[in-house]
Amino acid sequence: MRGRFWICGCLLVVAIGVVLGKGLWSEPRNEAAAGTVSEPPPPAARGAASSPAAASAPLTPIPEGLGPEERRDIEVFKRASDSVVFITSIALRRDFWSFDVMQIPQGTGSGFVWDKRGDIVTNFHVIESGDKFSVTLADQSEWEAEVVGAAPDKDLAVLKISAPAERLVPLMLGRSHDLLVGQKVLALGNPFGLDHSMTSGIVSALGRELKSPSNRIIRDVIQTDAAINPGNSGGPLLDSSGRLIGVNAAIFSPSGASAGIGFAVPVDTVKRLVPQLIEKGRAVNPGVGVGFVSDAQASRFGLDGAVILNVVAGSPADRAGIEGIGRSRRGYVVGDVVTAVDGKPVKSSEDLAYAFETAGVGRSVTLTLDRQGRKRDVKVTLEDIR
Repeated sequence: MRGRFWICGCLLVVAIGVVLGKGLWSEPRNEAAAGTVSEPPPPAARGAASSPAAASAPLTPIPEGLGPEERRDIEVFKRASDSVVFITSIALRRDFWSFDVMQIPQGTGSGFVWDKRGDIVTNFHVIESGDKFSVTLADQSEWEAEVVGAAPDKDLAVLKISAPAERLVPLMLGRSHDLLVGQKVLALGNPFGLDHSMTSGIVSALGRELKSPSNRIIRDVIQTDAAINPGNSGGPLLDSSGRLIGVNAAIFSPSGASAGIGFAVPVDTVKRLVPQLIEKGRAVNPGVGVGFVSDAQASRFGLDGAVILNVVAGSPADRAGIEGIGRSRRGYVVGDVVTAVDGKPVKSSEDLAYAFETAGVGRSVTLTLDRQGRKRDVKVTLEDIR
């Protein structure tokens, strides 16, 4: 009898052990499913994370539950923010009494990396009042910068820093000539000194005109309702894929803060001018070697077109027989007035300058001239006029 009880007791102990063993072995799998922290992976598993596929994964995962548009905007910001820089402008002034040179902050703005050589694009008005400049990259490293070139007529400038190529992340370039009103845009920059800010909106209008720091007209400007505030100047305006389509330049606001009307220099203009600024330090100026009567004065005297004031000796205009304002016994006499370029009407000197810029240096154009009511066409080749 005792033997039977002893056998039954052993069988009971074994059965309890099996049940408990199954519970203990299965418990970690249940905890893992519940989200508890598990043990670090073995070395082989950790080594697998260094594969190219794993390395391309974002450092900060995007939370679940976000819509496709939100996820796209987040990815664009994560990529593009590495290209956006913070620019500080400083004026050097000598103290009247001590003759010591003082550094006076003139303001801050934004910019973006153009290439791996350290070229930084921004607005001309961001650096206009400064003598010394510093550029802070996305990794918070600060670099002294020098002006490579400037185009005040288009409110663009290029700075250069000596940062290593591995720290520089250029932006992808888009195009602006085929933009449509209603397209989504993203504006990046450092408004009010707050770094790495992004606002979103749409293209509100196209073909706007904006007065540059040199009082020339910038054409084909992009209007957007994406919030652009002081400090955003020089920062990139991106399309929904993260490609550069403009450089944030100005806002229209009675209060000085964003009122939903911002303007950006189109990227097609930027792509044309920035290589010129890097190579020559200035924008190439297609022309024929003439000076103009101001449009306001021409309008006052009822003259419609680009009124020639003077002609540079030996210039294409001089070789074509174009004449400016002359003098007679009765006073001044109006010479030639340009009324069309290649058949397209010209209403002002700004129209003529824009036509020349569109054509480019080396291109031959036909000018329609009006001299005292007599019209004629002359063909001239555009040159780089300093």
